[in-house]
Amino acid sequence: MKKSKIVRYETADAAAGGTPRPFAKAVRAGDFIYVSGQVPAEAGEIIDGGIVPQTRKVMDNIIEVLELADCGLESVIKVNVWLDDPRDFSSFNGVFKEYFIDHPPARSTVQSALMVDAKVEIDVIAYKPE
Repeated sequence: MKKSKIVRYETADAAAGGTPRPFAKAVRAGDFIYVSGQVPAEAGEIIDGGIVPQTRKVMDNIIEVLELADCGLESVIKVNVWLDDPRDFSSFNGVFKEYFIDHPPARSTVQSALMVDAKVEIDVIAYKPE
């Protein structure tokens, strides 16, 4: 029986020379990769433009973090989504399905006031055997 290991992928902002935050971008625990919630930020600032460009940016951020663990969206098995405004659901879902049409994960979507001026935050769990 092989022993599982835990790998932390980059503490947020540490790679950019900023002050390390007390969480990792992702953590591998055995065969699972847990990606921290991603917001539509670029260079530390929330991008403008509404739910469609913000959802695309969040998905790009997730892809980038998954690459740290040598996997991609095809490995994602569970997605948690927080929307600031439930009226954005249809537009959000239109973008989301572009990324997951061939390998749909389980998903939960809720309305929640977000900590920053983002319209969407997403975290994912991926499965990729070591």
